[in-house]
Amino acid sequence: MPNDPSFTAPGRFWKGNIHTHSTRSDGMRDAADVCATYREAGYDFLALTDHFLAKFGFPIVDTRPFRTPGFTTILGAELHAPSTALGEIWHILAVGLPADFAQPASGESGPQLAARAIEAGAFVAIPHPGWYALSTEDANTIPGAHAVEVYNHTSQLRTERGDGVYLADQLLAQGRRINLIAVDDAHFACADAFGGWVMVKAERNEPEALLAALKAGHFYATQGPLIHHIAWGEEEVEVTCSPAAAVMVLGRGSRAVQSVGAIQTRVSLKLAALRAAGPFARIVIADEQGRRAWSNPVYF
Repeated sequence: MPNDPSFTAPGRFWKGNIHTHSTRSDGMRDAADVCATYREAGYDFLALTDHFLAKFGFPIVDTRPFRTPGFTTILGAELHAPSTALGEIWHILAVGLPADFAQPASGESGPQLAARAIEAGAFVAIPHPGWYALSTEDANTIPGAHAVEVYNHTSQLRTERGDGVYLADQLLAQGRRINLIAVDDAHFACADAFGGWVMVKAERNEPEALLAALKAGHFYATQGPLIHHIAWGEEEVEVTCSPAAAVMVLGRGSRAVQSVGAIQTRVSLKLAALRAAGPFARIVIADEQGRRAWSNPVYF
C-alpha cells in the first residue's frame, strides 16, 4: 500500500480556506475585511474566489496587498459557464489563477473553461455538488479536476445540501482518482465562516508552495478534528488523531470498517474487506460533536 503523501511529504500543515466571496461579487464584506477576518481567526492562508461573471466585472481579486507575515493569499475565482445536465450554470472552483485569466469566450462550455483553468496552472475543484444536484456524468466531463468539495459550509447552513461525499465516492468507485476538500464558501450573510477548511502540508506558507501541495494531494479536509498521521499497511491502517468518537476506513460501495468509542486517538483498522472490493480506501474521523475530518483516498 502506498502511504498518504499528506503525512509523508516534507513540511508542516498550514490551515486555509480556498472558497470565499467578497463584495467584488455577492459577498457582504470587502476583500480587505475578508482577509483580515480569516487572518485574525488563525488561518495561515486564504483564497478569495469571487464569481467570475460579467455582472461583477469578471473579478480575480488582487489580494496580495492583504498578505502579512504569517498569512498569505492565493488568487482565484469561481468560474461559470452553461450548463449542467439539469440546465444549471456550471460552478467551477479555480485556485491559483493568473491575474489576467481571460473571461469566458462566447460558447465556451463549463468543461472547456475548467480545462483552460487547469492549463493556466490552477487547482480546480468541483464545488458544492449536492447544492445543485451535480451528477457523476457532469463530473466526468471535467476529467482534470483535482478535487470534490465533500463539505461546503454555506450550502449546509442555507440549504442543507453541503455534503458532496456521494459524488466523490461514486467517482472513486468508477476508478477516478480525485481528492477531497472542505470549504466555507463564506458570503458573510450569515454565520457561514470557519466551518470547513483544508490542512495543507508544505515546507513554506507561500502561494506557490501551497498550490503545488494542493495539486499533489498533500492535504486533508476537516471541520475541526485533526489527523496527525495515517500509516497504511498491507493488512491494516493505523490512524493517529485528535480525540474521536469514530474512526472509519471507507471503500467501494458499502464497504466500511470502523472503531467507535468515547475517546480514541490511535486506532488500527483491518483492510481485508476493502481490498477485496477495491479500488480505493479513505479515512474519516468524527468527534463527539459530529464534526468530521476526511483524508484523501489511497488506491489498491
